[in-house]
Amino acid sequence: MADYGTKLAEGFSQKLMLEFYDKNLIDSVCNRDYEGDINAVGSKLNILNFARISEKTYADAAMTYDTISENNSQLIIDQYKSFYWVEKTLARWLSYIKNPHPTIVSQVANERGKNVDEFALGLYADVGSGNNVGTDVTGTLTSIITLTGVVTSAGTEFTEAMIGRPFKATGHSKWYRISAYSSTSEVTIIDDLDDVDAQYTGGAIGAVAFTVRAATVLTVTTSNLLQKVSDLKLRLDKAEAEGYSTVPDQDRVLIVPPEFAPILVRASGVALHVPDVYSELVKKGMITTLQGFKVFQSNRLSGDNSDGYRVLAFHPSWLTFAEKTLQVRMEEDLPGDFGTAYKDLFVYGAKVTDARRHMAAEGFWKFS
Repeated sequence: MADYGTKLAEGFSQKLMLEFYDKNLIDSVCNRDYEGDINAVGSKLNILNFARISEKTYADAAMTYDTISENNSQLIIDQYKSFYWVEKTLARWLSYIKNPHPTIVSQVANERGKNVDEFALGLYADVGSGNNVGTDVTGTLTSIITLTGVVTSAGTEFTEAMIGRPFKATGHSKWYRISAYSSTSEVTIIDDLDDVDAQYTGGAIGAVAFTVRAATVLTVTTSNLLQKVSDLKLRLDKAEAEGYSTVPDQDRVLIVPPEFAPILVRASGVALHVPDVYSELVKKGMITTLQGFKVFQSNRLSGDNSDGYRVLAFHPSWLTFAEKTLQVRMEEDLPGDFGTAYKDLFVYGAKVTDARRHMAAEGFWKFS
């Protein structure tokens, strides 16, 4: 027998402790124009557009015609996700919590939203080359070999972490992308295209200066934050000057980590403010408007504040997203058991077409 008072009464609240999540962003900041098509057709949808035809000066002589060519991008549904859980009859009867189902459904929906956001925001590598703001690395070439795109530096500036980063040498008319690392003095570059076979069309270039843009992380502070956001804006504003279609001024978004807001307040000297017209977007994590961007805070950006976040600024047309719930089912007759099982099958995919890569800019930043 135990002494009186050593057996303590226990009670259990019937109120559940809920899991809390950030607000989902993708519904608000991406292009869903093709969702109906992908749901009707299946897992792969070809998206076509015509290459731009340029106007030429007429010199009262026979003209050279442009050939109409089409670009083919593929939106592929390649993410297959499911939930599966069982609510047993006896467990429900024995438990203080008699109806766990609504709480569990809410939790799994939020978990799914988090995973979708992380997937979509992880596509920072599909930002157009050159539309990056970070710490640049510069050097001098010995040569670029025509067609192969092999780059040899007179120094030892290259690192394996530069794969995927923008490259441009004096004499280049556009930014290219580093596709392979061979050594600290040699890398390979290719055209910034994903919807065609890898190629380099920049020609042979001799001993000139080069830049690897945003090769390493940049520290953003109160003294440079507004300038760096302005740099992201400039990358989008100059799209037409770089030979691309214009990035619309309306509906641009900037997605930042939690470390951004405290620095912004100190940098600007004013409290964050959201106009009433955007009150509904506050529910999605919008914290302010800044230099034409609707600024959203999210914990779902790639990176961290040690190695650097991949901050994204873009127009919604940059990212095309499609999803479909293929099946939702209840299993009320469990073989050899009592209860109900719930399951679903959810598929989704996203695509940044080559024609839209320039509609986003990336900040490779940490905050201090």
